[in-house]
Amino acid sequence: MSIKENLENVKQNIANAAIKTGKKPEDITLVMATKTVDVDRIREAIKAGGNIIGENKIQEALKKYQELKDEKVEWHFIGHLQTNKVKDALKFAHMIHSVDRLPLAEKLDHRLMQEVRSLDILVQVNTSHEESKYGIEPEKAISLIKQIAKYDTLNIRGLMTIGLFTKDEVKIRKCFKVLKALCDTIATEGIDRVQMDYLSMGMTNDYQIAIEEGANMVRIGTAIFGARNTPDAYYWPSEKTDQ
Repeated sequence: MSIKENLENVKQNIANAAIKTGKKPEDITLVMATKTVDVDRIREAIKAGGNIIGENKIQEALKKYQELKDEKVEWHFIGHLQTNKVKDALKFAHMIHSVDRLPLAEKLDHRLMQEVRSLDILVQVNTSHEESKYGIEPEKAISLIKQIAKYDTLNIRGLMTIGLFTKDEVKIRKCFKVLKALCDTIATEGIDRVQMDYLSMGMTNDYQIAIEEGANMVRIGTAIFGARNTPDAYYWPSEKTDQ
């Protein structure tokens, strides 16, 4: 199938999942995960109606951003962000999904103050409690959010998580339920300058489940562009580091 057909399929699946849970299809935001995808294929997806690009690696993103500057698309950074890559991330990112620690928020704030602007961010939560995954622990998330909310340059717009990599649907749903419950709790806290507009959860293997559990932003690559040659470990390293 072509990229256009794949994208149409994904959008139909999103619509079906949304309707199943009483949502409108247009309430779900699709981020095309374009890691390892070449520029020509990304252009094909944009032409077919994709308008948000999600990248995991800074250098790869910068190269594509330069080549796709003529396209009217929004760029999201959805991978782990090292503090020493903040300056480069801000060259293209309209939103960063993976803010998960105070030093990163501080570095973003410092740079944004220099540039006299603000940025939309999501706080990444490790709902599966896997050592190999980034993200703040759910029980520490509210405390972190309250600290980040003090920075005027950072607009907290919601939460992000990666579901457990398993075929056990019950375990996958549990991860998403944890994030939805956390989102609801934060919304009732009334923290100044914090909005829970987006729940970014769900990828190719589990996005329909994620929508059923409350996601309104999904990050989908393989279902649109086909299988990648580069393993996921390249994008979500098994050994956490901030070098």
